[in-house]
Amino acid sequence: MAISSDDSLAAPLARPHGLGELFWVFNRLALQGFGGVLPVAQRELVERVRWLTREDFLELLSIGQMLPGPNVVNVALMIGDRFFGLRGAFVALAGMLAAPTVIVLALAALYGHFAEQPAVAGALRGMGAVAAGLVLATAIKLAATLRRSPLGVGLASALAVATTALVALWRWPLVWVLAALGPLALTLAARRLRR
Repeated sequence: MAISSDDSLAAPLARPHGLGELFWVFNRLALQGFGGVLPVAQRELVERVRWLTREDFLELLSIGQMLPGPNVVNVALMIGDRFFGLRGAFVALAGMLAAPTVIVLALAALYGHFAEQPAVAGALRGMGAVAAGLVLATAIKLAATLRRSPLGVGLASALAVATTALVALWRWPLVWVLAALGPLALTLAARRLRR
């Protein structure tokens, strides 16, 4: 019997042992996500605690991006609901937001006092570059899942390039990009699945 190289098939998925573990995993995830929690979320949920496969993560992230609010918060709500229902959704949300809220309030107060300092402005610009790099690294890591997409690598890549161009180059609002390309992608995927 051949062993698959796909990490999602390497071992059975785990599940949180209780609401406490759910809270602490999302709390740890949120506290690692300075400048963007998406790369940390993928690493924590797929690779570290193994509650999701890469495909599951990508699916939840896709849904989370279509909903209002921060993508990863939406993912946390869906994962909490998946394992523990409404209570789990609230616990995952609390894990994502409790400590970061306190930190952000404290940093906002400090920023109000030191915003005019050149070192503070430079540090913030540097963090922006790091955040962009983290998002790009996550996109590259998740690109392998395109092989199993009903759209295929070529069409999925074309839609990704179109999305990037519309948002980054032509400055379309994300809601209009989703309204234009979302139904197109769904229709194309549905046609290919019917074959």
